[in-house]
Amino acid sequence: MERNEVLARVQDIFRDVLDDDEIVLSDATTADDIDEWDSLSHIQLIVAIEKAFKVKFTSKEILSWKNIGELIDCLMTRTA
Repeated sequence: MERNEVLARVQDIFRDVLDDDEIVLSDATTADDIDEWDSLSHIQLIVAIEKAFKVKFTSKEILSWKNIGELIDCLMTRTA
């Protein structure tokens, strides 16, 4: 799967979970950039991404991500 395809799928998940069709993700996007992205929705987002991509992230991985780009990098290595 290409990186832009992964980003598009993650963006769709964000739009669905956060109920906001206006969300546009980039590698540099962080929780500070999206009003609806709080600690509770963060957990919902991670669970939804894990289900969609059939992966399970470790706490260490999740805590290491500084932005969407790092999440995508992790997904790319897991789904390669």
